[in-house]
Amino acid sequence: MTFLESVPNVSEGRDSAAIGAIGRAFGTHGHVLDVHSDPDHHRSVYTVVADEGELIEALLAGIACAAELVDLRLHDGIHPRVGAADVVPVVPLDPSGLAVAGEVALELGARVGAELGLPVFLYGASGEERRPAFFRRGGPEELQRRIDIGELRPVFGPSRLDPRTGAVLIGARPLLIAFNIELDTGDLTDAQEIAAAIRESSGGMRGVQALGLVLPGSGAAQVSINVIDVEAASLVDVVERVREVAASRSVAVGRSELVGLLPESAVADPAALGLDALPDDRVLERCLALK
Repeated sequence: MTFLESVPNVSEGRDSAAIGAIGRAFGTHGHVLDVHSDPDHHRSVYTVVADEGELIEALLAGIACAAELVDLRLHDGIHPRVGAADVVPVVPLDPSGLAVAGEVALELGARVGAELGLPVFLYGASGEERRPAFFRRGGPEELQRRIDIGELRPVFGPSRLDPRTGAVLIGARPLLIAFNIELDTGDLTDAQEIAAAIRESSGGMRGVQALGLVLPGSGAAQVSINVIDVEAASLVDVVERVREVAASRSVAVGRSELVGLLPESAVADPAALGLDALPDDRVLERCLALK
């Protein structure tokens, strides 16, 4: 048996009853280590661990619950999405387990398509190393258009997206770090240009993805970051680069926010990351030990 992690991203970040019910569904066969909900992004990120067989059952239950309780037609969050259960990664806790994670992702995808009737697209190591952004651009309507013209086809499930539930992106991938940094400005252009300066696709830091957003609740701009290669890009270096680029634009950096759990290899002085503290229950390996 191989112990694996999954970090399902569900398109619900405001309804505490729905967030709790979905978490309990994920917990039927797995251990839910953390739930991070963001009303501006209108998104909840669950950290779930289990052995491969139990993880499939846990994820299937959670996806089914999300499909029942989340209605994309009413969704107005700022985070890009194409599904109620938007993205469901399967993550090995050790890099040597990526092949097993890939097998689990394929079996999960087949069952989601057959048993839940949801269109499933594969990403990461399971889907030619495509990233979720490849499928999310333009939202569910654009994804359906790309299906209709033959550009894309779900690997499992129907070719028609239900407007209420959308599609599910499933794939095996290594550990990543999701991290947000607020700026002392409400200027979207500042956030977008700082994000462009640090992300790999724009010539920035290897292994870094970033978006510039404005949070409706506070009006503050935010740089939303995924470090997808934790060996290529140190989180401390990423945060420092954001500070440097922001300073060059005469923009001060505000608070930081860790989404989900941080791998032990990325632990640093909280002040260097812009965090007030970094307790053991926010570090993946320490949280596992505590549980």
